[in-house]
Amino acid sequence: MVVRNKARLKEGIDYEETFAPVARLEAIRILLAFAASKGFKLQQMDVKLAFLNGYIEEKVYVRQPPGFESSKFPDRVYKLRKALYGLKQAPRPWYARLKSFLLKSGFVMGSVDKTLFLLSRGGDTLIVQIYVDDIIFGGSCHYLVSNFAEQMSREFEMSLMVLPQAADQAKYTRDILKKFDMGDPKPMTTPMSTNTTLDEDREAVDQKKFRGMIVSLMYLTVTRPDIQFAFTPKLGLWYSSGSFLSLRGFSDADHAGCRIDRKSTSGTCEFLGISLVSWSSRKQASVSLSTTEAEYIAAASCCSQLLWMKATLSDFGLSFGRIPLLVDSTSAISVAKNPVLHSRTKHIDVRFHFLRDHYEKGDIDLIHVATQNQLADILTKPLEFSAFVRFRGVLGVCYPF
Repeated sequence: MVVRNKARLKEGIDYEETFAPVARLEAIRILLAFAASKGFKLQQMDVKLAFLNGYIEEKVYVRQPPGFESSKFPDRVYKLRKALYGLKQAPRPWYARLKSFLLKSGFVMGSVDKTLFLLSRGGDTLIVQIYVDDIIFGGSCHYLVSNFAEQMSREFEMSLMVLPQAADQAKYTRDILKKFDMGDPKPMTTPMSTNTTLDEDREAVDQKKFRGMIVSLMYLTVTRPDIQFAFTPKLGLWYSSGSFLSLRGFSDADHAGCRIDRKSTSGTCEFLGISLVSWSSRKQASVSLSTTEAEYIAAASCCSQLLWMKATLSDFGLSFGRIPLLVDSTSAISVAKNPVLHSRTKHIDVRFHFLRDHYEKGDIDLIHVATQNQLADILTKPLEFSAFVRFRGVLGVCYPF
């Protein structure tokens, strides 16, 4: 018989607030693309036992650990000064400790991304991105980079590694195939067949295994936008140096593509220079009554992401005027540019009309693109082989290894 003791932490008693410094994946890819363009060599640090470095504010008591009991006070408990793994609030004091150290060292915290810290010395810049206990950093000056690594090693126990220029998950892909008994699968030209239709009348599947597959594939899409809607293990994202750092987005929609609930699928992708740094493929929350409505909703989603990226990149010293948003629906563009109520658009939720608002403010420039050049098309539905391969190449997914 195995007996396990488990601490039941209660909010308001054992902890007040919880927070973990988790950088958005798009923020990490923005840093990778920016560093590649500027020729920065990025490094990664892992803080060993990071949560033990934070000082907690709440009163938390623990039993005396076996072998370290006080002979004078065997029935007393310890009051924690520092966080322990297992405490719900443990990531928050760790972030507070790290933030305090960086700010005292002269860093400035990002105005939008609170996991981003920047240090300027003369004309040189050092950039630091935090993902809980993993720290990615790099800069234009070798001295700043090496000095930061030394400072961190003196303050915390660290391990150091150099990041590759290309981002791939080949090993993770092989592990997924092995996990789900697909160690030697038959190669396919595209992730999904254009002739496959799904309905609710098929044989039921193992829900636990199916959910596990979905979660595994979602994590894989961190570096594989070409399988976001639906996979060749060695493919990865390539970020090149010397590219001009402009900002642009593509949005598309597959109207009523789901045969079960007739909801549309939005697809968006955003580029920094020629580097793809953000993408999305998701079913829309409501049923669209027309292609125009579906395209308009997708464009609003892309607009939201572009505005966040614009604000984030301002901390990197980059500024942008009107950001091009390329849409292949002239009617959706017309709805955004002309504030006129039509019978087919009067019901569109007001939250999507901020696209029109930001177009009028001059933040976004809606540009028509031919359907055959709409890169977001790969994120909305299965494509035939030639179109799939062409779009995949433009997205920057290639064989760099």
